[in-house]
Amino acid sequence: MFFLYNLLVALAGFVLEIVAVFSPKMKLFVHGRRTVFATLEKKIGREDQTIWFHAASLGEYEQGLPVIEKIKVQYPKHKIVLSFFSPSGYEVRKNNTVADATVYLPLDSEQNAKRFLDLTRPELVFFIKYEYWPNYLLELKNRKIPTYLISGIFRKDQAFFKWYGGFYRQALDTFDYFFVQNQSSKDLLVSLGKTNVSVSGDTRFDRVTAILEQDNYLDFIAEFKQNNLTIVVGSSWPKDENLLVDYINKSKRHVKFIIAPHNIKKEQILELQSSISKKTVLFSEKEGEDLSDYDVLIVDTIGILTKIYSEADIAYVGGGFGNPGVHNLLEPATFGVPIVIGPNYSHFAEATALVNMQGCVSISNQATLNEAFDNLIQNDDIRYEKGHICSTFVRMNKGATDVILKQIAHADDL
Repeated sequence: MFFLYNLLVALAGFVLEIVAVFSPKMKLFVHGRRTVFATLEKKIGREDQTIWFHAASLGEYEQGLPVIEKIKVQYPKHKIVLSFFSPSGYEVRKNNTVADATVYLPLDSEQNAKRFLDLTRPELVFFIKYEYWPNYLLELKNRKIPTYLISGIFRKDQAFFKWYGGFYRQALDTFDYFFVQNQSSKDLLVSLGKTNVSVSGDTRFDRVTAILEQDNYLDFIAEFKQNNLTIVVGSSWPKDENLLVDYINKSKRHVKFIIAPHNIKKEQILELQSSISKKTVLFSEKEGEDLSDYDVLIVDTIGILTKIYSEADIAYVGGGFGNPGVHNLLEPATFGVPIVIGPNYSHFAEATALVNMQGCVSISNQATLNEAFDNLIQNDDIRYEKGHICSTFVRMNKGATDVILKQIAHADDL
C-alpha cells in the first residue's frame, strides 16, 4: 500500500507543476516548496534544539497558537519550526513572530520526510487538528520522536473507521498521544483500541479568550460607526452577500454595515460595492473621507476582522451556504456579540452548540435572514441575551492549552 501511495504522491507532484502554470494559488503551493530545505538550512543550525508544529492552513494555525506560545515559554532554549500545507495559511502568516522558521511542508514522499527531519531534528512534534501524512508520521515513529495530535476531531464517516481504512489507521498508530475536542472523538479512537487519548477541548477557545486582553481599538471603525448600531459581516461568500445586499438595500433602519468578504480580489470587491445602493466606502479608499457619512464599509484587506468584531452589535459569519460550512464564529462570540449564520454548520461543534443554546441564529433564505436581523435590531434585550450566551459559552470552554501542557510535562524530559 505504501508503494501505491508513494506513486500517487509522485504523480501528484508532477501534475501540480503543470497546474501551477495556470493557477496563481497553485503556483504559490508549488514554488513555495522549492525553497523549504534552503530556508531550514539557513535558520536551523546543527546545534539547535527544535520543536515542530504543523498546521494545514490559517484556521489550524490560529487553533494551535495558544499551545505554540506556551511551549515557547516552557522550552525557551528550543527553536520553533512551523509548517503549513496550504498557501492560504502560509502566505498570511509567513512573517509571524512566534516561530523561528516558517515553511511550507514538502509533499509527503519518503525522501522529503527524511530530509525535512534531518534538517529540523525536532524533539517534540505537534500536528494541529488533522492532516495525517503517512511518510512523515512513519519516519517520526522510526526516529522515536514524541508526536502529538492537538485539538483533534474525528467523525465516524472518516476512512479510519471504515472496513477499507487499514492504511489510514497505520497513520494513527504513530501518535504518542491524542488530545481531542470532544467525547465522541475519544470514543471513536477507543473503538480502534486507542488508550492514549484524552478530551482536552478546543484550543481555539483559549485563543479567542486571549483576544480580549489585546488592544482592539481601530480609530477608523470608531469614526465610521459613531453611535449607530452596527452589523459586522465576516468571511462572507457570494451566496451570503446576495441575501445581505438585498437586506441592506431595502432596509429603512438606521443601521451601519461592515462587510469583510472571504475573497478580496479587486473585481469581486468592486462587484459587491456596485450592488449596494447605499453610500459605500472601501477600506483601501478611506483616507481623506468622512467615514461617518457612509452607511457601508467594505474591508478589502486581511488581518483586522477580529478587532472589527469588537465593535459589532450583531455579527453575520459567512460560509454557511457552502461546503464544508460556516467560518469561525468564536471570534465574535468572545466579544459577546449575537451571531447569525447560514444553514450548513453541522460539522462545527461550537456552531451547533451555540445554535442549540440560542446564542446563534441559523438562517436558510432571504425571509429568515430578514426576520433574524429585524428581531435583533428591534429588541435590545434579545440582542444582549444572545450576546451574553455567546461570551459565556467561550469562557466556559477555555483551558484546553493547560490540559495539553500538563500531560506533556508528565511525559517528556526535555
